Amino acid sequence: MDTAQHGYIGRKDDYLKRLRRIEGQARGLQRMVDDEAYCIDILTQLSAMTKALQAVGLGLLEEHMNHCVMHAAQESSAAGHEKIDEAMAAITRLVKS
Repeated sequence: MDTAQHGYIGRKDDYLKRLRRIEGQARGLQRMVDDEAYCIDILTQLSAMTKALQAVGLGLLEEHMNHCVMHAAQESSAAGHEKIDEAMAAITRLVKS
């Protein structure tokens, strides 16, 4: 198991708070569908939830770049390139979602 501290640890509570808020949004969406709310209202809330998830993802990506990638690049060029490739794959997944 990796025992290195991750870059987001300093803001872990903030991320957890945001994710709990998003979880609440998901429950709200379920209630809206169950209550047969107007389609556009559901889509509006879905869009807000998507933006919130994207914000968490971008925050984690920034933390990763500033901590994990930077640390690996300081260790060695090969490790730095490996972390950059890993970050680029994550960015690609975020952009596709």
